Amino acid sequence: MLIFGILLGLVALALLISYICYRIAFYAPPRKPLPEGTIEIPEGEIYEVHREKMENWVRQMWKLPHQSFEITSFDGLKLYAKYYEYAPGAPIELMFHGYRGSAERDLSGGIERCFRVGRSALIVDQRCAGKSGGHVITFGIHERRDCLMWIDFTIDHFGPDVKIILTGISMGAATVLMAGAEKLPPNVVGILADCGYSSAKAIMYEVIHKMGLPPVISYPFVKLGARIFGHFDLEETAPLEAVQRCKLPVIFFHGEADDFVPCFMSRENFDACAGRKHLVTIPGAGHGLAYAVEPDRYVEELSDFFGPECSYQK
Repeated sequence: MLIFGILLGLVALALLISYICYRIAFYAPPRKPLPEGTIEIPEGEIYEVHREKMENWVRQMWKLPHQSFEITSFDGLKLYAKYYEYAPGAPIELMFHGYRGSAERDLSGGIERCFRVGRSALIVDQRCAGKSGGHVITFGIHERRDCLMWIDFTIDHFGPDVKIILTGISMGAATVLMAGAEKLPPNVVGILADCGYSSAKAIMYEVIHKMGLPPVISYPFVKLGARIFGHFDLEETAPLEAVQRCKLPVIFFHGEADDFVPCFMSRENFDACAGRKHLVTIPGAGHGLAYAVEPDRYVEELSDFFGPECSYQK
């Protein structure tokens, strides 16, 4: 009985630790709407330097005409997006934001950048973010399935000739890279992956290490928490595995000063990528700030890689 009691206690402790990991890493609490006029900027000193620029991106976005769209995910969640048109018939960038971000916070600058290269922007509130439903962030596992549904919606709504570029930043980059390995319609002509990680496991190891904990011991509890309480497999697939099967052209951007998702992860994804590819690293740029630091180079590299056929010439 004593041994049974000890084993039971160890199981209970393992479940408790796994639940705590789940709540920290994957659980998204109910979201309250921000007060009208509030501009949300990511926390941290690296973003304060660019605050004025980022706030202007949001204000410019608020002034633009747009359409709002809603779809239902494969598991019944309501997902929302906004469409900003550069010109009728222009290629559309289907854009996905980062971990615990939102379309407005992370992608407002992306609208400006889309317009500079002659494309419209469909910015998505990923599950658990903005107006979209859900309470479990899956690091791109379920989000990639949402991406596939947004692709189908875009073709249905804008017509069978629409050109689509999948764009993501941080976790959004992981989302589109994993979606790129799936069977996609020919409308999808390329991928833009900005500061994406190589796998959920790899980025978890990085975060756990920075917390001063041993990743080899801690990570199994994170994975168990995802499985038991989040109902998904954190290692079902990964960007590093997906790009080996991706046939689409992929351009990778990453800030060399990124201290959240290390720049070497984009290099790993680039090296493994099977299709036509290009890697651009931006000196001095922190996480998600490649465009903010060198917008002209960003646009030039992007335009050169995809060419005029992926832009609308007014």
